[in-house]
Amino acid sequence: MSRRRGSYKRKVNPDPIYNDVVIHKFINKIMLDGKKSTARGILYGAIEEIGTKIKEEEPLSVLKKAVEKVKPSLEVRSRRVGGATYQVPVDVRPSRRLTLAMKWLIEYARERGEKSMVSRLAGELIDAYNGRGNAIKKRDDVHKMAEANKAFSHYNW
Repeated sequence: MSRRRGSYKRKVNPDPIYNDVVIHKFINKIMLDGKKSTARGILYGAIEEIGTKIKEEEPLSVLKKAVEKVKPSLEVRSRRVGGATYQVPVDVRPSRRLTLAMKWLIEYARERGEKSMVSRLAGELIDAYNGRGNAIKKRDDVHKMAEANKAFSHYNW
């Protein structure tokens, strides 16, 4: 497979209920062992729970703003130069930003202590919307790592 040309990206169809591509990608990220209906139930339940907890705003916009706040703008990549390995800060592609944000939100939602995955995901999304929570902390840690290694940015080629 050629590395020079842009690779083919599969077109993702929008979600049937909210007619949104981000929701569909989120469902696919939540899904384990091919159980898409379970993943849909988790996300739709979390959106409903967000609607009951945050009255002043639309639940779908809360979810979008939470994902937007978690998206990283910089990350570090390992670069081997003359026997030494440097952590080089690089900009994150927009598609990878979205993927990382959803991955972090789901990962830290699974680690939470609430009873069901619906309430865990809703809690993590609400925390991210309010600018706190483990997913926001992860983004800040990635940004701090990139900032600490900006002296090696000239190795970025």
